[in-house]
Amino acid sequence: MPARTLPTIPIADVKSRNTAESCYVTIGTKVYDVTDFINDHPGGGDLILEHGGQDVEEIMKDEISHSHSVAAYEILDEHFVGFVATDKALDAVTKSQKPAEIVPLPPSKQGMAEVKMNGAANGVPSKQVYATTGLSSEEDLSKETDPASDYQAHKFLDLSRPLFLQIWNGGFSKDFYLEQVHRPRHYKGGDSAPLFGNFLEPLSKTAWWVVPTIWLPPVMYGTWLGFQNLSSAPEAAAYWALGLFLWTLVEYILHRCLFHID
Repeated sequence: MPARTLPTIPIADVKSRNTAESCYVTIGTKVYDVTDFINDHPGGGDLILEHGGQDVEEIMKDEISHSHSVAAYEILDEHFVGFVATDKALDAVTKSQKPAEIVPLPPSKQGMAEVKMNGAANGVPSKQVYATTGLSSEEDLSKETDPASDYQAHKFLDLSRPLFLQIWNGGFSKDFYLEQVHRPRHYKGGDSAPLFGNFLEPLSKTAWWVVPTIWLPPVMYGTWLGFQNLSSAPEAAAYWALGLFLWTLVEYILHRCLFHID
């Protein structure tokens, strides 16, 4: 099933959302639902309502009024709900023979061509952003994820702190947890995130040669015992292969049906 794309919101709808019950703001073509943030705004909720339903790009950069920090934009990104469609873009939709090529935004190549013909291309986003991943294309998967900003944006796991206690004490809802574990993240190089952060940490890191060093001797000994009590080498090899198959099947079923039950 394809991922849900962020919706296209008519500009008239955005402008009407300027109350404490429902408040939208925009930056360029992006729409943010800041209703839940009104009471938490450090400068007071009245400032948000004053600019409700409007583009806040200039006011957020205004050093005289108050230049906002990177953290403010990160908070805003958490409330990103869709793209705004200007009156010109909607007019292009009504005139188009294939409106589905234009909305939901961003339009397809054919839709963008029609938008340009109607003089409404300015400010129209050119790439889809998928709601569940925050990505727009396969190329985005190769972009390195910054752990610090990722934690600030999603409040899931801080990779600089032990992971086990974060999961244990996180209190994450099932829906939130599933959403986050399916959100692509690309980390390059460096040490792995700590699991325990105490004396148990060395037990979570195993060099490749340790596994065969520990397990090959008992496997070979068990194989030798099996050969001693069976009538022929082909019979022993058949039992060995059957055991390997059954254990692999059990391990797959545990992973597929228990660990990944959703």
